[in-house]
Parts: sequence; structure tokens; C-alpha cells
Amino acid sequence: MTRTVGVRFRQAGKVFYYDALDFELQPGSYVVVDSAHGLAVGRVVIAPDQVIANEASTAADLKPVLRVATPQDLERMDAMRQKAHEALAKAKAKASEMGLEMSISSGEYDLEGGQFTAYFSAAERVDFRNLVRDLSRDLGSRVQLLQVGDRDRAKLVDGFDICGERLCCASWMTNFPSVSIRMAKEQDLPLNPQKISGVCGRLYCCLTFEYEEYRELRGQLPKVGSMISTPAGEAKVTGIDFNREVVKLLLTESRTPVEVAAIDFRLQNGVTIRPMELVHKIEGPLRPITEDTSLQRPRPQPRPEGRAARPQRRHQRPAPAVQAPPAQTAAQAAGEGEQRKRRRRRKRRGRGRGGEGGAPAGE
Repeated sequence: MTRTVGVRFRQAGKVFYYDALDFELQPGSYVVVDSAHGLAVGRVVIAPDQVIANEASTAADLKPVLRVATPQDLERMDAMRQKAHEALAKAKAKASEMGLEMSISSGEYDLEGGQFTAYFSAAERVDFRNLVRDLSRDLGSRVQLLQVGDRDRAKLVDGFDICGERLCCASWMTNFPSVSIRMAKEQDLPLNPQKISGVCGRLYCCLTFEYEEYRELRGQLPKVGSMISTPAGEAKVTGIDFNREVVKLLLTESRTPVEVAAIDFRLQNGVTIRPMELVHKIEGPLRPITEDTSLQRPRPQPRPEGRAARPQRRHQRPAPAVQAPPAQTAAQAAGEGEQRKRRRRRKRRGRGRGGEGGAPAGE
């Protein structure tokens, strides 16, 4: 079974995987390996038991660790770094002498000192073949020039930015994130590229650090300029302070500015605080329906005085809901009800007289 370790050649650099063979390696151990630019001393950052299977290459593609770095290897590595500084100065002077529009930013030697690799950036394509030939003659070693982008150049040079901290790309960031001007807009930052760009001339990588939090918070709060309904009346959203997490409102009637904590606003949103669009679109059409008299329960009619005021024992089926003509008043309706009751009483008296006991008239 292959034992794989992750090796890094510079701080915050890319991790390369090697076959550890039988060496007992732990994070922090220095090893000598064969890199793309010759022999190099690297630092183990991922132990064999920490490697994720899908991150490492197959066993056939892995180069083996040559040996654990000795004190002599570490001293030679420091000597090669000093020698690379001197070679870099010669390369910059030579490029300027030839009038080449290129900026050589960094250089390094391999552990044996047989190859010098320089990194440069240029706005356009540059023919540097004569520069490579002259540098090889002056340095007495093979010379390789590699073009890098603006971000990679800042990572190689290192430095400090306006925040006072060391560059993230040179101190801990291994990959460059994708940054867009929309991220600055979501965080209410000035859209002037000069104010939101780093030493590399590109947008700050740190714009991505809190972008999702700002986006989530903005999605839970109303837009600036929108109207909302509050317990104190209608209000207009005049601004959102993301640093303080405060929503700024202006009451429409009293013209009083009010600040509401974002967490309180999110808890009350949809309950006591609602967008005016919701009030107009949903609650507005419901008001005429609830105020329609045809859908309200009919009011009880006044009972007539006298004997007709007795409650009826027989339960009558409710009549269909037919709206009375507007000209008929409550008094007229009560009079008609009294006449119907009198007619029913006369009919009952007539039936009672014909059914009394006694002999027939012919006897």
C-alpha cells in the first residue's frame, strides 16, 4: 500500500504529493524530492494518515521521497536562496539593458545550483530568448523564465496591504478565489476599483470572505427605498448598516427617523412589520369583501307586542337568503307578520266550533 505525503515548497504554496516509501514522516519534517525545477527541499504538511484519497494522484504517478533532509541540505538551501537574490538582480539589470518590457519579480535555484528559474510578468508577449542566452553565460547554469499573472506575482513578492496585514495570498491562501464587482456592491462598498483593489491591481480576495453572510442578511431585510407597515405606521427604509446590523427607517406621518436592530426586524418581519406591497396586494382586496353587507349575518327583527310575542314552538326551516326590497321597512314587515298570525288563529277557531260533541241535528 502506497504511503502518500503532501509537500509544500513555500509558505501558502501549492501542495504536491509524493510517495513516502518507508520514511517516518510527520507534518513539519523536511524532505528532499525531485520537483519540476530540479532537486528541492520541501516541508511535509500532510502526513500519510491525513491524505484524502481523491486529492492525491495514483501510485503510478507519484514520485518518491529521495531522503529526509539533513542539516547539510538545509544549509545548502539557505545558500541557494542567497545566490538566487544575486542572480535575480543580474536578470533585472540585463532585461532593462535590453529594453524588454517585462518585470522579473522572483527567482530560485534548485538544491544543486544547476538551474535558475525566474518568474516575470508582462502586459504583452515578450521575446526573451537573447536574455536567457546571456544569463546562462553569465550565471554558468541553465536559466528558465516563466511568465505569471498579477496575482501570482504578488504572491511571490509578498508584502503588506492597506489593512496593515501581510498579504493573504502569501501568508495562508493556497488558491485564488473568483472575485467580482457584485460582491463589493452587496457589501455597500465603494465601486471605485482603486479603493477595492490590492497591490496586485485586482479586486481584493477578502471581498469573498463575508460575501455569503452579507447576501444572507440582505435577503432577510427589505430593500432600501421600499415602504413597510409597522406598528407605528407606514415607514420608508432609508438605509441598512451592516456593520452595526441596524435597519434605518423614516416614519411617513411624523417624519421621525427610527433604527431597528436587524435581528428584531427579522423576528417581526411578516407579523407586525410587513411590506406595503403585501398590504396593498393581499389585504387591500379583502377589506371590501369583509365590509359587504350581503355577506354579513342578518340582524334580528324586532318582535311585535302582545300575544304575537310568544315564541313559536314549531321550528321553521330558514328561508333562502333573499334581500328585501330597499323600500320595505322593518315596521311594514312586522305588520304583515301580524296579519298572517291573525288569519291562522281564525282558521283554528272555525275548526274547533265544527268538531264540538252533541247529537246530530236530525234526531
